[in-house]
Amino acid sequence: MQSSWWADFRLAAGYEHFAVIPKNNGAIVGGAVVMKYSYADDACFYYIPEGPVLFKDEEFAGEVFDAILRQIDQRRQKESKIVSHLLIEPRWLQQPGYVTGFQVPPFKDPFREPRNTICVDLTAPEETILARMKPKGRYNIRVAQRHGITVVEDNSQQGIMDFIRLYKRTTTRHDIETKPSGYFREMMSILLLQERGSIYFAEYLGRRLAAAIVVYFGDRATYFFGGSLIQYRSVMAPYLLHFEIMRRAKAMGLAWYDLWGVSPENDQTNSWHAISVFKRKFGGKEFNFIPTLDFIYDSMTYDRFISEQSIAKEEKTTIQMSR
Repeated sequence: MQSSWWADFRLAAGYEHFAVIPKNNGAIVGGAVVMKYSYADDACFYYIPEGPVLFKDEEFAGEVFDAILRQIDQRRQKESKIVSHLLIEPRWLQQPGYVTGFQVPPFKDPFREPRNTICVDLTAPEETILARMKPKGRYNIRVAQRHGITVVEDNSQQGIMDFIRLYKRTTTRHDIETKPSGYFREMMSILLLQERGSIYFAEYLGRRLAAAIVVYFGDRATYFFGGSLIQYRSVMAPYLLHFEIMRRAKAMGLAWYDLWGVSPENDQTNSWHAISVFKRKFGGKEFNFIPTLDFIYDSMTYDRFISEQSIAKEEKTTIQMSR
């Protein structure tokens, strides 16, 4: 999400963006793609998804982080709107000591991305990848193989339509917020142009039972969105779908398959619980990143932002309950 193509994709959702690129003697030493989202006529916030990007050396990273914040603040002071806060979501397992003045948002911000995920190590031999799965995961893959499930890649317009259909069935079934169809059409047009992603399907008797959008970046393949049907559940199509995606990503030389987002393991009230149980059957290493962090520039405007988001959430909950 720190790539230029991701920033271009988010333009359709109302996000402007700018780049912050600190240099040392002309050499780039870190940076951030900063999103700008206007939530009112007179107010906006800044957002750095999966960033900023820093070196691992903590002392040097701290200097670069401070430089990034200074450049962002210089930009903020030139804005015509009030910037309420800066939101960052780095993939850090621990908060570095140099990150000060930030706070965890006091509510579930709808702009956040998942902070817990599972990544399967693809550098291991295929037999080891299978051995590291939970027994039920391996068993279900074999069940799907015995039923003759096939996995195909289809990035055509028909493929996008089929994916949206399966995705909507799944979000409705699990009571998860559904993204609009245009979100996926725009995403796939950019992913295909950049050769950064694909749609995969698991098929049985000529019918598509499960689907996944996979994004490729760096050494990682990420399972970004997916869906499946309840029909023919016993043939275990989603299990073979993901195992075949892992095999293909491994053949591409990628090191990780990121299952992108799980709920806390024992939180059965979470709407992601059932999907997370499924993902955990593939084994992998669980990463629990630090929470989303906000740096407040204008406390009054930030309080208004929190209030407006809370009201919007309450109204949405009321609508869902009335259905």
